[in-house]
Amino acid sequence: MTVYLNGQYLPLEEARIPVLDRGFIYGDGVYELVPVYRRKPFRMTEHLARLQHSLDGIRLANPHTTAEWETIIRTLIDKHDFDDQAIYFQVTRGVAKRDHAFPQGVAPTVFVMSNPLPTPSAAQFADGVAVVTAEDNRWRRCDLKTISLVGNVLM
Repeated sequence: MTVYLNGQYLPLEEARIPVLDRGFIYGDGVYELVPVYRRKPFRMTEHLARLQHSLDGIRLANPHTTAEWETIIRTLIDKHDFDDQAIYFQVTRGVAKRDHAFPQGVAPTVFVMSNPLPTPSAAQFADGVAVVTAEDNRWRRCDLKTISLVGNVLM
């Protein structure tokens, strides 16, 4: 599997992200996923707009233009032999000393990969699937010391 990491396309086995990356230390980053059907990205414009919204929400400059994102996505699609794909990408604030304050002059980390996109079976389309719902209380659990300290970072 080929991935994109900070401007390079390389085998997944060779991809390395430093342990001081703020995505690892704080969960200081965002992600997006673009589904691909028959080698065509689905609603790519909308997904890239949502990525921009997420980046704006954590006050992180977008490291790529829309055209650059589209090139990265289309290149990864072409590098894999499965028609239906899930293009997952993550952008973090980059590598810096451990400090809650935003680092200055640090390049963000950009990681993009493609996996086969599982699609529902004919039976699932016909019969539906069982689901479980639950209240989302993640932001109200400040008593838990989770790895994602993005709430602290944004304060």
